[in-house]
Amino acid sequence: MSVGAAIGISFVVSLLLGMPIAISMGAASVVAIFISGLPITFLVQVMFEALNSFPLIAIPLFILAGGIMEKGGLSQRIVNIFMPLIGRTYGGLAVVTIMACMFFAAISGSGPPTVAAIGSIMIPSMLKQGYSANFSGAVTASGGTLGILIPPSVPMIIYGISSDTSIPRLFAAGIIPGIIVGTLLIAAAYLLSRRAGYRSEESRVDFAAFRVALREGFWALMAPVIILGGIYASIFTPTESAVVAVVYGLFVSTFVYRETSFAKLKEVFLFCATISGSILVIITTATVFGQILTLQNIPQELAAWIGSLSDNKYVILIIICLVLIFIGMWMDTIAQIILLTPVLLPVVIGLGVDPVHFGIIFVLCCEIGFLTPPLGVNLFVAMRLTGCSIESLSKSALPYVIVLILAIVLIIFLPQLTLWIPNLIYG
Repeated sequence: MSVGAAIGISFVVSLLLGMPIAISMGAASVVAIFISGLPITFLVQVMFEALNSFPLIAIPLFILAGGIMEKGGLSQRIVNIFMPLIGRTYGGLAVVTIMACMFFAAISGSGPPTVAAIGSIMIPSMLKQGYSANFSGAVTASGGTLGILIPPSVPMIIYGISSDTSIPRLFAAGIIPGIIVGTLLIAAAYLLSRRAGYRSEESRVDFAAFRVALREGFWALMAPVIILGGIYASIFTPTESAVVAVVYGLFVSTFVYRETSFAKLKEVFLFCATISGSILVIITTATVFGQILTLQNIPQELAAWIGSLSDNKYVILIIICLVLIFIGMWMDTIAQIILLTPVLLPVVIGLGVDPVHFGIIFVLCCEIGFLTPPLGVNLFVAMRLTGCSIESLSKSALPYVIVLILAIVLIIFLPQLTLWIPNLIYG
């Protein structure tokens, strides 16, 4: 049996047995190492090198910062800022949910924590106002996808490392697409709410309450300004900005809002350790898996086949996006980026596509994976918050999936939407 066949069979069998994606890739890698005759030290060396990266330190730190700011009252104050502006607008609470997700995304850097932080506040409010549980869960899960598009973004850090692309440029490139996707999601939530009749009959716009909430939430709003402003001003690196985010979150939640306790910090650290540990395990096993595939020339052959399909870069990008969306239904975002970036990047660069532009397209495709089962991580978080079935939430999230697909098409054909700010800042 060839090494390539052994990798494929063992990987598929592991997945069918219900093993996590990281264990499946690790098991397939071990099988390939024994069949190919590689020394077992190869496994250890590649795993060590995969984690021996300074930018990777930013991942657990951004997750930690997001957890601290959630438990420390920053997410609640972000929501409070928008609540007085609802009035009798159709879907007002849904709009607030997505806007709050946009702001919290600029702190957490990932999707599921954004859903958990904002959903725990907004879903009970929506249910109380008569919104259906399915609608509430779907709109929160959809807003949470912005956690990986609006900088800082953990998947962007992984893509930057995998593709040797500037992480600050990637962060800058995500700003306009993040605003566009957020606006489209808000429009979809409004139209769906109008059709369903979700509207507050008693609420009115209260500018006095808005001013009070804005004053109380000043420190919360300053978090993304400090984190991203420091990166774009070249005051500190993305990794250093993660440290700043943690320190800032601890300071504000402890000394300004005074909502931090040892019990809450213990919960945050346990959550951070669990999420970060799983991500780092995926990174190590995916790197080994990818190295073995490279030694077998599988990525090169796949890249050549994709390149032979068409000479039109837009056709190739659309084909790649369809493949990424399908794979995202089954594979974790981090593993997908590590495995497929070395395969796809040479193809799109050969067609004249900027690596930063492709990185944003890649992340947008990964967003859909958060809303599509059987993986659908954001849906599972929303399921725990609402008590709805994954099937009903998937159906309710379908309009937002369509919105994300439209956003991908828009970004593909208008690369200036992603490249304008990084070119303006970094030249």
